[in-house]
Amino acid sequence: MGTSVIQGLLIGATLIVAIGAQNAFVLRQGLRREHGWLVAGICAFCDLTLVAAGVAGLAPLIASSVTGLQLARWGGTGWLVWQAAVAFRRAVRPRSLEVGESANGLPAAGAWSVIAATLAVTLLNPHVYLDTVVMLGIIGGQQSSPVGFVVGASLASLVWFFGLVGLAHWLSPRLRNPRWWQGIDTAVGAIMLLVAWQLATRTL
Repeated sequence: MGTSVIQGLLIGATLIVAIGAQNAFVLRQGLRREHGWLVAGICAFCDLTLVAAGVAGLAPLIASSVTGLQLARWGGTGWLVWQAAVAFRRAVRPRSLEVGESANGLPAAGAWSVIAATLAVTLLNPHVYLDTVVMLGIIGGQQSSPVGFVVGASLASLVWFFGLVGLAHWLSPRLRNPRWWQGIDTAVGAIMLLVAWQLATRTL
């Protein structure tokens, strides 16, 4: 189970740590001290729910046939290699995370408006379903312990989102530095390639 937890932690972390509307919104709420912990909890819970749904739904299908296992293996490997290439491309042309980026116009006064904004910025992105439900479901379904994989991916979400809120004032100036993101994206790409190699060479 330990290996599956580590795999989930690594892959989950590499998907979460990226410049985007959700991270900008979470950091913004942390800086403004407007329901930041609530926002972090919602984001982490959404990730847990989506990954668990993907693993629970796809794991039995994958395990039921040799063809399914092969398709899952090479589909997952290809997706990881693609994600690594995307990360390396970002590292070549690093950007910075601006707190106001993609957050303009989102209500931030009352708890209910913040909840609605958090759900919107999290669930209205179509890529979240491909990444969490489909691809993490496929990869998690091949683990020796699918539950451990879900636990690891969920831990990555918890640490990242609550870390963004808790360390918002320390992180904000650093996340505006493109050099930081260059290092992060390089590490993300390397981890993706490592996991892809492990998936491709695993004995079925």
